[in-house]
Amino acid sequence: MAHTFEELVEKQRAADEAHARVEALRDTYGAPTATPWPEIQTDTYETAWRAWRDLARDVQAAVTEHAKDENRPRNDVEAEVKRAAKTPSPGGSEPPEGPAEGK
Repeated sequence: MAHTFEELVEKQRAADEAHARVEALRDTYGAPTATPWPEIQTDTYETAWRAWRDLARDVQAAVTEHAKDENRPRNDVEAEVKRAAKTPSPGGSEPPEGPAEGK
């Protein structure tokens, strides 16, 4: 399935939010090796971690597919998506203007 740049940015934002949730839980609960977590904390953390892992995997696969479809270097597409995901714009997400190729 082809993904638009805007869809990639939304997927990256979702993965970033899930990662922030994992970090917040880790900060709240502390290190499990310092003080063992109760089962409910362990389950909550593991669920959040799996959600983050799955979202990150999905965005990586979508970026790879988009880069192939656009015949562009994957790392360039990934950098553009991450940059756009970090800076929300009220008018939507547009790929940054790059040098005009072949014109």
